[in-house]
Amino acid sequence: MKGPLGFGMDDLLQEALQLQRKLADGLKLLPDVEDVGYGATAREEVWSDGKVKLYRFIGAQPPSGQPPLLIVYALVNRPYMVDLQDGRSLVQKLLAAGQDVYVLDWGYPDRSERFLTLEDYLLRYVDGAVDHLRAQHGGPVNLLGICQGGVFSLCYAALRPHKVRNLVTMVAPVDFHTPDNMLSHWARHVDVDLFVDTLGNVPADLMNASYLMLKPFRLNVQKYVGLVDILDDRQALEDFLRMEKWIFDSPDLAGEAFREFVKQFYQGNGLMRGSIRIGDEAVDLAQLRMPVLNIYAEQDHLVPPAASQALRGKTGTTDYTELGFRGGHIGIYVSARAQREVPSAIHDWLSRRA
Repeated sequence: MKGPLGFGMDDLLQEALQLQRKLADGLKLLPDVEDVGYGATAREEVWSDGKVKLYRFIGAQPPSGQPPLLIVYALVNRPYMVDLQDGRSLVQKLLAAGQDVYVLDWGYPDRSERFLTLEDYLLRYVDGAVDHLRAQHGGPVNLLGICQGGVFSLCYAALRPHKVRNLVTMVAPVDFHTPDNMLSHWARHVDVDLFVDTLGNVPADLMNASYLMLKPFRLNVQKYVGLVDILDDRQALEDFLRMEKWIFDSPDLAGEAFREFVKQFYQGNGLMRGSIRIGDEAVDLAQLRMPVLNIYAEQDHLVPPAASQALRGKTGTTDYTELGFRGGHIGIYVSARAQREVPSAIHDWLSRRA
């Protein structure tokens, strides 16, 4: 007999028995699951500067001859999310389409990097990698900036436009003061000088805790409750653990660069106000006269769509394209839907401008 909520004692009993079976199967499976790896694609180091390294991904077939595509990732997470595993790899799909793909790996800053600035990251590291690729390939590069790396790419391309053939940004904020940007609301009220002067480098665990608290129930409770449902599925369990490994394998952040980024972007909203300075140079988005493709995620809680869409009308290009895809901040490049849609959209857009 069903109760007023639509289920009865028999339903509860079956649910309890199923849970018991799942837990029992999980206790058998978990000891056999080894440390999960990541990366679907072979790669080789082609340039370095200190801890920062430039890798070239090696595909199954030679690239099609287009300019090299340099991926610039955020500082707050490891870049292997773009090549997480077989079947969930933005890099893998781009290589299969004929792109020649490179990625900058920022490494793990320690106390010796505390005083690195945004000028170091953009005009030393990004510029050094770009110059290496220009020397190897004889021309400007295609730039793909993701999240904070997209902000870096916008600034770099505006400062060194002659070195960038085409610019692609993914889930990159431009307007940091949109009403639905909870992370920005928090950052605007932080005494970042006291914060950095006290801590030096910003601990990765502190940053991770901040991101998790943007959706505390979903990211701290619900996903671990849902883990019970996959305890008897080795592949699903390994996928879950691989994602957890990436989330908590985060570098500390160089203190001075963090101070500058929070002040200029989160608190000053400098891209919208035209007040960003990298070292002694002013960033003017009107200098972006190369073709620009701006990709955003429609369900992004870290970079709301409006924050990315604000780029429209700010550049100096007549060739501006904006694409929205279903998914969240991470799902836009690892979900099954994203794997079908996003890499091909990037490749097709670049190919038309080869």
